[in-house]
Amino acid sequence: MQIRQATGNDSEQIIAVMTNAEASNFMLFGPGERKLQPEQFAQYIDKVHDSHHSALFVAEIDEKVVAYLIVQGNEPTRIAHRAYLVIGIHSDYRGRKIGTALFKHVENWAKENGIHRLELTVLENNEAGIALYKKMGFDIEGTKRDSFAIYQ
Repeated sequence: MQIRQATGNDSEQIIAVMTNAEASNFMLFGPGERKLQPEQFAQYIDKVHDSHHSALFVAEIDEKVVAYLIVQGNEPTRIAHRAYLVIGIHSDYRGRKIGTALFKHVENWAKENGIHRLELTVLENNEAGIALYKKMGFDIEGTKRDSFAIYQ
């Protein structure tokens, strides 16, 4: 497995992983709700590269993108020390320590870039996600009631 920064050429494969992850119904976007275009997403990846406080990393196995971790940083000085994370792992590759590897990579990247607070949001019924986040040292700081509406 290789962890690396994404490039615009990865856009189609990342979109495929996002679509698969969203099918779990544990993500912000529900199954089939988001319609991403590879060209536009490639532009987003390029924009992320231009930011000192943001990044998009992928996990690759046999030259296939199987997971991603987006780091969305902040520019204002008072909040430039923190970043928000979004992770997705293709269902065929879950349980292989890919999430752990991505988080360790991002922790190192964050230290190098002056970011010392990483944040994320997780649905309370996403037991696998919660277990991973706790294993990586995240604490539950609160519960947002009625923050997400789950439609079946």
